[in-house]
Amino acid sequence: MNIQLINNETKDFKKNLTIKIITEEKIKKAKFKKTFSKAGFNASQDSYFAMHGKSLLFCGVENYENDNIRSTIATVAKNIKSFDYKSISIEVDDKSIKPIIEGFILGGYEFNNYKSKPKKSKIKNIYLICENIEKLTDVFEEAIIISEATCFTRDLVNTIPEDLNPPKLAKLAKKLAKENSLECSILGEKELKTEKCNAMLAVGRASRHDSKLIHLSYKPKNAKKTISLIGKGLTYDSGGLSLKPATSMVTMKMDKAGACAVLGIIKAVSDLKLDIEVHAFVGAVENMIGGDAYKPDDVLTSRKGDTIEVRNTDAEGRLVLADVLDYAQDKVEADYLFDFATLTGACMVALGQYTTGIMGHNGNLKHNIRRSSTKAGELTASLPFNKYLKKQLKSDIADICNISNKPYGGAITAGLFLDNFIKDENKEKWLHFDIAGSAYTESPWDCNVHGGTGAGVRFMSEFIKNLSTKS
Repeated sequence: MNIQLINNETKDFKKNLTIKIITEEKIKKAKFKKTFSKAGFNASQDSYFAMHGKSLLFCGVENYENDNIRSTIATVAKNIKSFDYKSISIEVDDKSIKPIIEGFILGGYEFNNYKSKPKKSKIKNIYLICENIEKLTDVFEEAIIISEATCFTRDLVNTIPEDLNPPKLAKLAKKLAKENSLECSILGEKELKTEKCNAMLAVGRASRHDSKLIHLSYKPKNAKKTISLIGKGLTYDSGGLSLKPATSMVTMKMDKAGACAVLGIIKAVSDLKLDIEVHAFVGAVENMIGGDAYKPDDVLTSRKGDTIEVRNTDAEGRLVLADVLDYAQDKVEADYLFDFATLTGACMVALGQYTTGIMGHNGNLKHNIRRSSTKAGELTASLPFNKYLKKQLKSDIADICNISNKPYGGAITAGLFLDNFIKDENKEKWLHFDIAGSAYTESPWDCNVHGGTGAGVRFMSEFIKNLSTKS
C-alpha cells in the first residue's frame, strides 16, 4: 500500500475508510456510544469496530502510548485487507505518526513469494492527515525507511534455504551494496582458508554450498563514530551430526536472522544517510550432514589461534561467530562492536519468545541500548555474565569447549564463549544480542505476523540515529 502524508484540507476521497483511535474513557462520551454499546464494542486494546454505513472504523487502545497505537493499527492492518475500500485515512500528529506508520507497514506485511494465487488487498492508499506537512516530513520519511528495512529483513529471513544459501546471500549483499552505494567484499572458501577461519569452515564442510564471509561498509564523510555489526548467517541448520529432532528442523531457515538483521540495519542507516560509519560482517554457512561433516570430539583451531573442543555440532553458530568476530576486529577499529545471532533456545527459556537477550560487560552501553529499544518498541533484557558460568566452558583437551558442561545458563555460557574471542581492548565496546526468540514467530503478536520479525533493526537504527545527533 502507498502511504502519503497530506494536508487536513484535502479530504475529498472516494471509497475511503476513515480510522479513529479511541480509548475506553472517550467511548463513554462518543457520538455513537449507543451503537458501540449494542455492538459490544468497549474500545479495549486491539479491538476494532466498523461502521460501514458511515465508512468509519474505530480502533481501541488502552491509552495513547506508542506501543498501544502501533499494536492496534497493526491489528487493523492484518484484518481489513478484504474490505472493499480504495483507501484509508487517519489523522496523525508528531506523537502518533511513527507508531501508525509502523502499524500499517509491519502489521500489514505479507510474505507471498511461494503462493501461486496470493490474495491482494483492495486498499491501495493510506492517507495520513495532518495540519502541518513540513513539521512531520522528517519523522514520516524516517519511519517509512526503518519500517521498510525491517520488512526487507523479514523477507530475507522468510526465504527458503534453497533460495538463499551462502553464495546467494553473498550475491544479494552485492546487490544491496550497489543500490545503497556501499563497499562490498566477499571471502570465499579459498580466502577463508588463507585467513585461517577453520572453525567457520568446519561448520560448512558437509554442505554443497561454499561458505562466505561478507563485509559491507557504509562510509559517510566526517563520520562521528564507527560501528561493526556481526551477524550469524546459518542459511540452514540441520544440527549437523548432532542432528536436530525433525520438528525442530522446521523453521531453521530463520537461523540466518542475525545476518539478515545486520543487512537490514546497514540498509536503514545508509538510506537515512546518518553520519555514522557502519560495517556489516556476515558469516554465511550451511550446517549439514554427510561424509565430510565435522564431528563431536573434533578439535578446531580458530582464526584467533585458540583450540575448540566440539562436543555438539548443533552449537555451530558460536563457532562461525568466533572467526567472524576475530576477523572484524582485525579489519575495523570500531567504537562499538555488536553481534546478532539466533544463538540459543535457552534465551527463549529465560526471556520468552518476544525478548532479545543482551550480554556484555559495559553496563552503561546496555542501558543505552535498552533505552533505544524501548523507544523503538522492541523488547530487550540483560542476562548477566559471571565467572562461575565461564568455568563451565572448560575443556580437558583444548583451550575451550563449544558447549557448557552443565545444562544450565545456556544463553549466558554461549555469550561467554563469544567473549573469549573479543580482544581485551574491545570488551567494553562489545555487546552480544541473542535474538533466538524474538527473530521469528508462528503466532502473530504486536506488529509482527507469521515468520521473520526483523528483530534488531528498529532498536539498532534508533541507537545509531541517537549517536548521529550527538555533537
